[in-house]
Amino acid sequence: MDRLLVLLEEHVNQSRSLGALEEQPPDFPFYCRPGLGFQNESIHVFVLMSLVAAEHLGVGVTPPFPMNGHDFSKNQAVSEATAYRGPAQHDGRVVAGAVELAVVDVPMASPGGDMAARLTAEGQQGSNIANTEASSAPMGEYGGRDYHGLLEGAARANNLPKVSIIPLVFLIFYEVSGGPFGIEDTVQAAGPLLAILGFLVFPLIWSIPEALITAEMGTMFPENGGYVVWVSSALGPYWGFQQGWMKWLSGVIDNALYPVLFLDYLESTIPALGGGLPRAFAVLGLTALLTFMNYRGLTIVGWVAVFLGVFSILPFIIMGLMAIPKLRPKRWLVVNLHNVDWNLYLNTLFWNLNYWDSISTLAGEVDNPSKTLPKALLYALILVVVGYLYPLLAGTGAIPLDRELWTDGYFSDIAKIVGGVWLTWWVQGAAALSNMGMFVAEMSSDSFQLLGMAERGMLPEFFSKRSPYGTPLIGIMFSASGVLLLSWLSFQEIVAAENFLYCFGMLLEFVAFIRLRIKNPRASRPYKVPLGTIGCILMIIPPTLLIFVVLVFSSLKVMLVSLAAVIIGLILQPCLRYVEKKRWLRFSINPDLPDFRATGNENAAESLME
Repeated sequence: MDRLLVLLEEHVNQSRSLGALEEQPPDFPFYCRPGLGFQNESIHVFVLMSLVAAEHLGVGVTPPFPMNGHDFSKNQAVSEATAYRGPAQHDGRVVAGAVELAVVDVPMASPGGDMAARLTAEGQQGSNIANTEASSAPMGEYGGRDYHGLLEGAARANNLPKVSIIPLVFLIFYEVSGGPFGIEDTVQAAGPLLAILGFLVFPLIWSIPEALITAEMGTMFPENGGYVVWVSSALGPYWGFQQGWMKWLSGVIDNALYPVLFLDYLESTIPALGGGLPRAFAVLGLTALLTFMNYRGLTIVGWVAVFLGVFSILPFIIMGLMAIPKLRPKRWLVVNLHNVDWNLYLNTLFWNLNYWDSISTLAGEVDNPSKTLPKALLYALILVVVGYLYPLLAGTGAIPLDRELWTDGYFSDIAKIVGGVWLTWWVQGAAALSNMGMFVAEMSSDSFQLLGMAERGMLPEFFSKRSPYGTPLIGIMFSASGVLLLSWLSFQEIVAAENFLYCFGMLLEFVAFIRLRIKNPRASRPYKVPLGTIGCILMIIPPTLLIFVVLVFSSLKVMLVSLAAVIIGLILQPCLRYVEKKRWLRFSINPDLPDFRATGNENAAESLME
């Protein structure tokens, strides 16, 4: 208290020397600065103690937050304060961390008066609120941060529309797949048999484990940020930041593919899009259009994904039915193990069947995520696997094999052979629109991830700002800029680079998943993988081995570039903490978010118990 009084008196004297005390109360120190000893105290208790200090000094204080219709003059002081959420704003949002005060006027008696007795009488109420607030502040590095700003929480779009199960299924579909476009390289790399087996076996050893982990962790942490929060809770915020950096960069690299692929499908119809300025302007315009779609709202993106998904799947259903008379099952069995491009084969499988965890970064925008998210993952898994195998069986079984022809866009040629020109146009249109769907789904995931990191204090506060439509404006702009900068890379380089970074992120996710199972076995998990801890460890062994195989097969160029990106992330996090310490940029933690870390916080631990 003595140190607080000294600091407060300095502020009061400074205000008096500037002649500002009569017109405007002093700039009250509502930040916990180093050395005060309040780093782990609740905001509520700090407000009470600060107001007590104000009465000791005999000054009135107008704190820099809403006053619920009350005002102070210099001959008034405050004896009681109650913290609660502020009212909804005109756009339906609530400013997190806003505090209003119920004011009781007291006469200016001798400094101190009976305030100690009053504060003691309110001890139980203050303790309860303190516990509530303490469980809201992340622990570890970000729980012991240098200051807590009362007005610096991110806006929560509580009244904005939430994503329901059907749009969520198609958002997952586009974040993972988007249709069979791009699987042609597996046939070129390994032949029909290994391609078919790959899309049968790979989901068992990779897609299903990743989807199960996403269902459990996504319902345990139903907030934007997803896997960043998982890793932060298990391994600490430093590794959580590394997870966020690698997964965001991987997602942006992935998104750089889709405008390029979209134009590749249109190139046969519009040759001018093959290169030069027309192609550059087309990439820029397409990226701007799809970015604006993301800006307009996640529910719009979700229903657009539904429309694009149905439009993209239908031509392959028709193609498969028309191919039945031409099927020759023996064509599915062709294999030549001496002529397999394992690097291309594994990278293509991995690229087409990963990113199941991306939807977790949108969990805070999902309607009833504890039930909706696991169901959506199940339905999307079935849709993705069938959506790959059905056209692959039709194409390899109905057409004589020529592996060299199986490259991107070959399904449109198969459609022409099987159904005619009209089906070719439909497949080409579906392919182009599918790339649009994958772009908007991926950008949604990437931008909401940045918003979630900002709400946890890992990124500057401006990343948590939402547009009037509830979308993360700055996150969308950053993601779009990354797409434009990376769109010059080749298809193979993009796929290999994103897979490399994605592998590092998945290793951290697996470790976090097991660590939380061991560390917090009684934590509330609305959906729980139906395996014990040992079973979960056994479940992640095959995908972990697969990760190392993918890393080993990476080219030297991709490996060096990806490792450089990892090193940048290792340096970037301490740099941001230095920026925060110097207060060059504003950082804040959203107190609406629960703290799922039990370390040093019994109340947070209890909040996890079932």
